Amino acid sequence: MDGLSLLLILIAAVFGVLVLLVGAFLLRRYQLGRTLGTFDASIRLPDKGWRMGVCRYTDTHLEWLRLMSLSPVPPHRYLRSSLELKGWRQPTEAEDGRVLPGCIVVTLAYEGSELQLAMKYPVYAGLSSWLEAGPVIGIGTWR
Repeated sequence: MDGLSLLLILIAAVFGVLVLLVGAFLLRRYQLGRTLGTFDASIRLPDKGWRMGVCRYTDTHLEWLRLMSLSPVPPHRYLRSSLELKGWRQPTEAEDGRVLPGCIVVTLAYEGSELQLAMKYPVYAGLSSWLEAGPVIGIGTWR
């Protein structure tokens, strides 16, 4: 093989890998969107600002997954019984460009720290219902 053939094979291989990565990303996004208990939500990280992603309810946790990632492992997991709803507000002008349009900013308390998520209002209603309908913590006590 000459140098031109090797170059064309290398370019085809790189293109093939890129197509596979884009396909895997789109498949992951499709599966997350179709899974029951998932919704689009941005999270405010103290050192990095707002990040877009997808939240997922489980029976015991609220999980946040990065939007631009192929990892099935959520980088942030919050125990349902430790989450407390503090309220919601409209995003500030500075936050408008960093969160999805039409979202509200929801403040939650989690183990002594504050957590902020940006989501649509109907999703907030579902989140508050999910938190209020939490499981029994101990015998004879509710959440």
